[in-house]
Amino acid sequence: MSDAHEAHKDVSELERTSATAARLFDIRRIIGGLFVVYGVIVTIAGINPSDADLKKAEGVHINLWTGLAMLALGLFFLIWMKLRPAQVPDGAPGTPED
Repeated sequence: MSDAHEAHKDVSELERTSATAARLFDIRRIIGGLFVVYGVIVTIAGINPSDADLKKAEGVHINLWTGLAMLALGLFFLIWMKLRPAQVPDGAPGTPED
């Protein structure tokens, strides 16, 4: 009886660890985080462009618009990750079989 209880406890711990690893390494977190970081950098670069930059872009504040778009996309990925967290499918590699 004690061995069965111990085995069930080990299985529960492995399932919890596997679910935590799946959420931690969710690709949406990595993509969203990178887009937010780069979006902030490009937006800051686009706030006060030089006259030469504006002339090259034919008067469009391209860095500002691109940075804002990158920020929006990064935030979309991060919000999507929060609203729909990753689920570990049954029978996934690394999960114990019953």
